[in-house]
Amino acid sequence: MRDTAVKSLSQDDILQYSQTVCDGLRDDDDGVRREVLAHAGNRWSLGVIHTLGVYGQLRHAEIGRRMHGITQRMLTRTLRHLERDGLVVRHDFEEVVPHVEYALSETGLKLLVRMVPLWTWIVENVDSFRASREMFDREHAGEEP
Repeated sequence: MRDTAVKSLSQDDILQYSQTVCDGLRDDDDGVRREVLAHAGNRWSLGVIHTLGVYGQLRHAEIGRRMHGITQRMLTRTLRHLERDGLVVRHDFEEVVPHVEYALSETGLKLLVRMVPLWTWIVENVDSFRASREMFDREHAGEEP
């Protein structure tokens, strides 16, 4: 659904549409859906997808340099999950000195395109998020998380 279409729908219509999409999943699809969301929706995966989308095919170390704070182990793990889910393609040049590069698959590129509206929404609402957090923190000061 396009953003303009969403604005014209009622909350009930949106919820009904969401339920219709979920009802279209077979029982065995539900586990795949949860796993893909867990892998593709985490902080590091979205960063890898964004990095490969912006810079194109890259070596492991090049991805790591562009993603501040990720460890080599976490990057390797993230790339393996994304490759398994078909979002990233691994190109092994089969050279004596190992040369491997990663790129977005067609499915990964489709995910990137669909993430842009979410990122835009986050950027547009960042002040609201900050204000809500500050108010929450003031109201719950001293409480255990």
